[in-house]
Amino acid sequence: MRFSEDTPADLERGRTTVAEWREQNPAATEEQLIAALGSQFHPDYGPVLRAMLFRYDQDHPGSPAQDRR
Repeated sequence: MRFSEDTPADLERGRTTVAEWREQNPAATEEQLIAALGSQFHPDYGPVLRAMLFRYDQDHPGSPAQDRR
């Protein structure tokens, strides 16, 4: 799957799913994200989910994930 094949609905679903997951798992790692959510998306979507998680953490200062950076 190429990123350019994503629809706006695919991207919104990914962002929403990642945000909900992060809120429930504030100290979890990217690897745990992929293990928990990867099966809900195309097998090649891992880098996109990681990017969404990175962006979510950047937009939410003070999250425990930022302390690990």
